[in-house]
Amino acid sequence: MMIPFEPSAIDRHFSAFIQREAKGGPPWLELVVALASNAVGCGNICLNLADIAEGDVLVDGTRQQLPATGELQEQLAGAAVVGAPGQFRPLVLDGAGRLYLYRYWRYEHDLARVILEKSGLFVNDLDESLLGEGVERLFPGSAGEGGDWQKIAAMAAVQKRFCVISGGPGTGKTSTVVKIIALLLEQARGKALRIALAAPTGKAAARLKESIRLMKEKLDCAPDVKALIPDEVTTIHRLLGVRAGSVRFRHSGDNLLPHDVVIVDEASMVALPLMAKLAVALRDDARLVLLGDRDQLASVEAGAALGDICGGGRSEPFSAGFAAFVQRVAGEKVHGWLSSDAACPLADSLVILKKNYRFGADSGIGAVAGAVNAGEGANALVLLRRDSGGCSWHDIPLPDRLKKALAERIVNGYGAYLAASSPSEALERFDRFRILCALRQGAYGVAGINGLVEEILAEKGLVERHNRWYAGRPVMVTVNDYQMKLFNGDIGIVLPDKENNNEPRVWFSAPDGAIRKVSPVRLPTHETVFAMTVHKSQGSEFDQVLMLLPDRDSGALTRELIYTGITRAKNEVEIWGDEAVFVGAVSRRIDRKSGLKDTLWPETGSSPG
Repeated sequence: MMIPFEPSAIDRHFSAFIQREAKGGPPWLELVVALASNAVGCGNICLNLADIAEGDVLVDGTRQQLPATGELQEQLAGAAVVGAPGQFRPLVLDGAGRLYLYRYWRYEHDLARVILEKSGLFVNDLDESLLGEGVERLFPGSAGEGGDWQKIAAMAAVQKRFCVISGGPGTGKTSTVVKIIALLLEQARGKALRIALAAPTGKAAARLKESIRLMKEKLDCAPDVKALIPDEVTTIHRLLGVRAGSVRFRHSGDNLLPHDVVIVDEASMVALPLMAKLAVALRDDARLVLLGDRDQLASVEAGAALGDICGGGRSEPFSAGFAAFVQRVAGEKVHGWLSSDAACPLADSLVILKKNYRFGADSGIGAVAGAVNAGEGANALVLLRRDSGGCSWHDIPLPDRLKKALAERIVNGYGAYLAASSPSEALERFDRFRILCALRQGAYGVAGINGLVEEILAEKGLVERHNRWYAGRPVMVTVNDYQMKLFNGDIGIVLPDKENNNEPRVWFSAPDGAIRKVSPVRLPTHETVFAMTVHKSQGSEFDQVLMLLPDRDSGALTRELIYTGITRAKNEVEIWGDEAVFVGAVSRRIDRKSGLKDTLWPETGSSPG
């Protein structure tokens, strides 16, 4: 097996340092350490030795043969720089042949420990009569056959100290969690609960805040309970307490968060190291509720924490005890539960919302997203080719013909916001349409497409590109700036300020619905955003989406990327691509190496009762 390998400067420095510290060891030690370092840089938590065993590694023009898995494990275990799990060494080798950098083993270990501890804790002092009345009031209807999965999710979140609620766009994750907060407050009987609402990015936090504000108004609960539902949503970094110039947070295992309940939205975007830092900062009796779509793209950083926590797509049956609790209190019959309580520890902590309130049975977006999620690329392509139900397909033109092919679509998509009469109207209209790209570079990547869109709009007289801050330029902030209250992913539009001699200002929507303006010179690091990557679009929704795929295959194209891009659209999605590239992408899943899933979901040998 030939393994081409181009180590980064960090890989080289780290592996050379470890080789010096080892004072000997097998001749291939430095290479394997470089591979382990590189694995983390590629989004993995560890290096699976089985993936490189007996490999012929080509690095710097030299081939180096690696031994079989058994010999790799045996010789690594004997090296002074390698320890077993729990030992403080630069590298950790577990019994399954996974080689970790110590820091990443620690992250994975700490996260698994907290999740398993919390998932095993039941709240025993529940007022079941009060809970049953509250559940019936907040989730009216469907008791009995079929099941109301939002109601079941609420029961899990109230009974357990750890709960994951997963589901695609339109399945009601946010509305469910607002009702969960109301139920917890009712159980507290007037006692103030310290509740923290958080999200991985400032934009996601603002969206959650707005959603909760709207849902609180319609909530069927007492005014005093409604008043206690928190209005503020923060980023996870800010919740933990960012320290200037440090990678450490103010809150940690040595200085725990004071909250009784911590709820994290868009959890699929949270990297495993950050999830671990949040977990160890929680009190033992604090609840942790994660909301997210397990089928979406994982974090751009290391790990696929939500996917691993959800068992990589499995749907474990509930325990007999939980099923009995749900039926007794909520009148919901949960099918497929175990005949004994030998369920996986997380079985009662994971609920998948199955009913989609946005995409009905006749929705093309729902059908195509479902086919993609199932790995059925050819079937998804057939549905797209039918050009019905809000989904359509267009063969991607050659790069030199792309501008002409896109021109009409660009003018129709962006013309409305450029004709807006006010900043607020421009911002609202801009979110009606967005171009999503799979890649950053290349003719079909974000960089090339943004330039192409500017050319098209300028040639049509819709923008004037005589300076950088032309009216109508959309910009996306790419860093968090807590002083300016602008966060990674925030989008603004450059427009003249009529109250200030028509000087250019960048206008942003504020979380409270107001509009704020910022001088361009005070703007944090940013980029033009007619087109954005699918990764950056996570947590956003647009009326219409045009997704551009490259004309040739790439390892970056995966099922999760295609699914995420499609489900950003509320009404229409148009995919331009190559058929073979599309089908290949749908067949390929993100495969990030870690031991978290195996730790959280051990094989129980049980069968449904």
